[in-house]
Amino acid sequence: MKKIIIGTVAIIAVAILTITLFGGKSMAKTKLSTHEQHIAQIAAATSRGDMETLSQALNDALDDGMTINQGKEILVQLYAYCGFPRALNAITNMMNVVNERGARGIKDAIGDAPKPLIGGDKNKIGETKREELIGGKFAGAYADFAPAIDDFLKEHLFADIFARGVLSDSEREIATIAALGAKTGVDGQLAGHIAIGKNQGLSDDQVAEILNIARKPTNIMFGFGSENTIAGQYFTGKSYLNPISTEQVGIFNVTFEPTVRNNWHVHHGGGQILLATHGRGYYQEWGKPAIELKPGDKVNIAPGTKHWHGAARDSWFTHIAIEVPSENGRTEWLEPVSDTEYNKLK
Repeated sequence: MKKIIIGTVAIIAVAILTITLFGGKSMAKTKLSTHEQHIAQIAAATSRGDMETLSQALNDALDDGMTINQGKEILVQLYAYCGFPRALNAITNMMNVVNERGARGIKDAIGDAPKPLIGGDKNKIGETKREELIGGKFAGAYADFAPAIDDFLKEHLFADIFARGVLSDSEREIATIAALGAKTGVDGQLAGHIAIGKNQGLSDDQVAEILNIARKPTNIMFGFGSENTIAGQYFTGKSYLNPISTEQVGIFNVTFEPTVRNNWHVHHGGGQILLATHGRGYYQEWGKPAIELKPGDKVNIAPGTKHWHGAARDSWFTHIAIEVPSENGRTEWLEPVSDTEYNKLK
């Protein structure tokens, strides 16, 4: 199992190169379909070992028409990227979900059955399939160093698994990108599969959506709360607000989706204290460079200071905002942070 995961690293350079040389398939869509969103949610929860979230994701997917065999196929494939223990736990979880739904009188569609294992020269079949996925010839130094790994990849992953049907190649890459996106320390494999996914027709926006789903935090200390409608018009996208205290001292848990930040603004009267608790974000005062914020970082904002704060491009971000009490305190909202300035940040 470990060999399959390690082996995928070798796809990276060639996959990225062949996308440049040969181009990807037509990218008609810019957003994931509901079905594709469910695939990403199921894969990410499986990768994290989050069985509670997986149960909900499976129920939602089945409610929206995903077949039982489609759900099972996602989990079967993920053993190659998450390991047998998490894949088996996820399959047991799905079995329980299906049984519970059946006990409530819900009859979910079984769907198309997987195709039987193919015969013939699996090494050649797998090699051909890999070239189709990456869009050109493959060459990896690892194959000379450990040729058995390359054989395992071709004969099992690219021949056996991809030949099972039920899911399209694009759907399989959605599941793989989501599973890897939910992990840490697999940047190389993730980059390789993003390149393959694009060659299978996924757009940049769709890849970003998959990663957004994969990296959505599930363990926010004080919970997401609800979508921020109090000051949401002063944010570049979705944020979530959960009031912790509205008496004596205002304390609010604020969560930003990736790339989302608030406008430049000023707190008049009393200042504000930020305590970063999840993900990666930024704080910037007018005329000064932006400061990266990670869990455990804190910022004291003096009254009258023009500033903004929000998430990094590749991460959700949560902070606790503490309002410093004052008479006649108010927030003055100003212009948005330009994309040009924001995109300079790493």
